Amino acid sequence: MREHLGLHESLELHELLTLKSLSLTKSTIIQAFVTDPELKTIMQQYTSRANRHIETLKNQIQ
Repeated sequence: MREHLGLHESLELHELLTLKSLSLTKSTIIQAFVTDPELKTIMQQYTSRANRHIETLKNQIQ
């Protein structure tokens, strides 16, 4: 799909990937300090969705 993307679009995808990766890293680290079970569950769900989103972005870039 990369051959169909313009330079600006490719850069936007890279920026999104970077931001999502940073957000995932931060969420993963913070989970270790969370004691509320409900919040921990929400964060685990976010982590799972973020991983899927990152894989989708990687596939779009390739």
